Amino acid sequence: MKKIRNTKASMLIPLAGICFLISCKKDFLDKKPSTDLVVPSTLGDFRALLDNENVMGQTPGLGELSSDDYYLNYIYWKTKTSTKEHNAYVWAKDIYEGQNNVDDWDLPYQQVFYANVVLEGLQRITADSGGDAQEWRALKGTAFFTRAYAFYNLAQVFAPVYDSAISPADNKLGIPLRLSADVNPVSVRATVKQTYAQIFSDLQGAKDLLPVSIPLANRNRPSKPAVLAMLARVCLSMRAYDSARLYADNCLQLYNTLIDYNKVGSVPFPFSKNNPEALYQSNLLSKTEVLLAFIVPDCIVDSVLYRSYASADLRRTIYYSSTDRGAPPNLRWNYNSSLYLFSGLATDEVYLIRAECAARVGNTASALGDLNTLLQNRWKTDSFAPVVAPTAAAALDSILLERRKELAFRGIRWTDLRRLNKEGAAIGLARKLDDGQNPQLLPNGMRYVLPIPPDVLRISGIPDNPR
Repeated sequence: MKKIRNTKASMLIPLAGICFLISCKKDFLDKKPSTDLVVPSTLGDFRALLDNENVMGQTPGLGELSSDDYYLNYIYWKTKTSTKEHNAYVWAKDIYEGQNNVDDWDLPYQQVFYANVVLEGLQRITADSGGDAQEWRALKGTAFFTRAYAFYNLAQVFAPVYDSAISPADNKLGIPLRLSADVNPVSVRATVKQTYAQIFSDLQGAKDLLPVSIPLANRNRPSKPAVLAMLARVCLSMRAYDSARLYADNCLQLYNTLIDYNKVGSVPFPFSKNNPEALYQSNLLSKTEVLLAFIVPDCIVDSVLYRSYASADLRRTIYYSSTDRGAPPNLRWNYNSSLYLFSGLATDEVYLIRAECAARVGNTASALGDLNTLLQNRWKTDSFAPVVAPTAAAALDSILLERRKELAFRGIRWTDLRRLNKEGAAIGLARKLDDGQNPQLLPNGMRYVLPIPPDVLRISGIPDNPR
C-alpha cells in the first residue's frame, strides 16, 4: 500500500470527513485522521473498501424526515429531537442552525471518494485472466454504481427536481460532481442536467461490468439487475417513463422474485438480512433517530396512510404495530432485519415502476397485471380480489396508491412528492402542532430542496439553495 500526504488544505473541501478510510478489517480502513493516510492498492483492498457497510450502506434521511409518511408526538418533537430532525419535520428555513458535519451530505461524498479511490487504483492494476479479471471488472462496476448511487441520493435532497419540460431547468444548480480522488480541486455545483448525465454515465458503465446473478449472500454488492433497477428508479424520478419501463422490464427479466407475505412470520424482524426481494441493500442513515423503527414509539404512522390498508392486507400488520388497544400505529418491521430503515432496491419497487409506466402510456392490461402480481403476494390467502380499472387513468390511480403503501418508510416518498407535484398532483403537506402552529409545505415549493450544510458553504464558497 502507498501513503498519500494529507495536508490541511486538502481537508478544507465540501466533502467533510471523507479524507480518511475507516472501520473495516483492513489496516488502511482502521487509520484515524493523521498526517499520512494509507491508500489501498490491491484488489483485496478495494473489495474491503467497497464492502464497508458502515459507510457504503447508508443513504440520506432528510427527505424521509420531511415527508408525510409519519407524524411525531408533540412533546417528543419539542424536547427530544436533534436540531436537524426537529427543523426538517416542519420544513424550517434554517434546518441546521449552525450545525456542521451533516451526515446526509458527508457520507454520500465519502462513498464518492471511496469509489474514486477504487477507480483510480484499478487503472494501475493489469487484470490477469481468470478470477482476477472477473474481480477487477466487478470492482470497477461496483465503484461506478456506488458513485452513481451517492450522486442520485444527494440530488434527491440537495438539488431541484429534474424537469425536461422547462428549458431553464438545464441551468439550475445540482450538486458538486467529484470525479477524482484528488481532494485539492475546489468543488463547484454542476447543473441539474449535468448531475443526471453523470449518474447515467456511471450506471451505464456499471451495467455490463457487474455479474448478472444476484450475490445472494452479499446483497450489499450490486449486480446487473440492481443497476437496471436503479436506472428505472432514476428515470422515474425524471418522469422519463418510457425509459423507466424499459429498464424495469429488463431488470425483471433477469430477477423477479417476490415474497408471499402469508409465509412471513410475525416476529419483530419478519424479513431476513438477505431478503429475497432485495436487489441491493442500503438503509437510511443510522443517526436519523426519529426513524429508528419501533424503538421510537413517538414516531407515528400517518393516519391516512394506515387506514388505506384493508384488514386482509398483510402489510397492515407486518409493517406496523397493532392498534387493538387504541394506541396509534408505529413501525414494527424492517425490510432487512435491521433497526435502520431499508432504502435499497427491491423487486416490489420494480414491479410498481413497470406498472405505473404502462398505465401512463395507456396499457391498462399490462399495468394491472404487474399490480395484481404484487398484491396477490401481500394479501391473506383467498382474500385478494384482483384490482380492475375501466381506464388507464383509473389504473394509474390504483398503482400510485399501492406504491405509497408498499414503499412507505423506504426513503422514496420525498422523491415521489417532488415528481408527482410536477405532474400536477398538487399534494400539499402540513403538520399540526399542539402550540397552534400548522406549518405547511406547498406543492412545488422551494423547500422541497434542502439547504446545503453551513460548513460546506463556508469552506467551498458554493451557493446555497434558496429557501
